[in-house]
Amino acid sequence: METVELRRIYKLGDQEVHALRGVNVKIGIGQFVSLKGRSGSGKTTLLNCLSGLDQPTDGIVRIFGEEIDKWSERKLTAWRRQQVGFIFQSLGLLPALSAYENVELILRMNKVGTKERRKITEDCLGLVGLTKWMDHRPYEMSGGQQQRVAIARALANSPRVIIADEPTGELDSKTGHEILGLFRQIVHERQMTMLMATHDSLSDQYVDQVLYLADGQINRIEIPEHTQTATTHDVADEALAMVGAEIPVEA
Repeated sequence: METVELRRIYKLGDQEVHALRGVNVKIGIGQFVSLKGRSGSGKTTLLNCLSGLDQPTDGIVRIFGEEIDKWSERKLTAWRRQQVGFIFQSLGLLPALSAYENVELILRMNKVGTKERRKITEDCLGLVGLTKWMDHRPYEMSGGQQQRVAIARALANSPRVIIADEPTGELDSKTGHEILGLFRQIVHERQMTMLMATHDSLSDQYVDQVLYLADGQINRIEIPEHTQTATTHDVADEALAMVGAEIPVEA
């Protein structure tokens, strides 16, 4: 997964807002990466471009060898449905449906057969520790349990990429640790690529890379201590000036 000179410009009346300014980044399969920066730094816009929810104004978005920035909206929609799992701060769980039904819904949308649908749904809820809570509705569950339902739903279509926007923003620190640990376990066991926009300092203990954004640019890449000897790389350095330059990470 990589971007080459990625730019996104929005029109705001007569003014132009440069949300992304020539972003170059390369992320390996099976990596858990967080995006950090102040509000308006470009985190969510970068996530949206990488997941096909938004199209860049200029530049390349290459996912598993495919340049998705050139795809039609129809092809992008099919790709997102089949290969991308989304986890948002607002969760988006349907209150009238049980945990089981919330997870199963994505499989119904993908026209998965009844027997397979049941197995996948039960497996995903079991993975996140909610086997005994399958029949409960969101309002009967804690915030952490609701987040686990959202994770199970994101995993239901066996995605290659998971996109998360502030997934621990409303959780206490204990629950945040549990959810981040679950993310790391899933990413490395299933060899998925996960990108997470966050302000949560706890995340540094679990991710493989931290990308710091400011004014629509990546100005720093940090490798946390648990991954290897902590090193901070300034984007001003010549190595990161190279298009798509990648910092090796031992997963």
